Amino acid sequence: MANPLTQIASVQAGIRRCRLCPNVVGPPVHGAKIISSVYLLGQAPGPREASFGRPFAYTAGKTLFRWFNEVSGISEDVFRERIYMAAVARCYPGKGKGSGDRVPNETEIRNCSRHIKAEFEILKPKLILAVGKLAISEVLGTDAFTAGHRLVDVVGSTHAVNFHGHQSDAICLPHPSGLSSWHKLEPGKTLLKKALKQVIAHPAWQEAVY
Repeated sequence: MANPLTQIASVQAGIRRCRLCPNVVGPPVHGAKIISSVYLLGQAPGPREASFGRPFAYTAGKTLFRWFNEVSGISEDVFRERIYMAAVARCYPGKGKGSGDRVPNETEIRNCSRHIKAEFEILKPKLILAVGKLAISEVLGTDAFTAGHRLVDVVGSTHAVNFHGHQSDAICLPHPSGLSSWHKLEPGKTLLKKALKQVIAHPAWQEAVY
């Protein structure tokens, strides 16, 4: 049987070679080559992530890692070494019509889903951290928000999910983007703290980090 780390390296090499989506700005971005029982799924890289060669490498990442440092004391470096970091789309989608980045379209999401599926077949994570509405919708089901649900309905709870054929727990987090004030105001502040405490108390987090 192939070594899981070798298998992940092969998947990530395929991600780096991928050029399926004509309207995104490459190159593709992926996290560290690690084996972890915790899988973080974001939306897509921002405009600066490709130059750094890793996800959450700029402003949103500073906020994300600060959240976890405040509740668990771990640094960004330790987080990256222990938590597998991925995204619904692995290339920067480009600017949207407003001030934010464009949300990946259905074709781009479908093209990148093969990478997620391959990662799940190897990692079989016990805990998924779904960061932001797009990742939450993918993990909980595409109707998570179109059915009328809001962040307030899903953040602060642990959800049992079947994602890419694998049973996991999912904990939803708001996106740490500076464009969003949800996590800075109530009830978002309290629900975020509740969700983060659920993460660090989860057995998969304990296994991966400590």
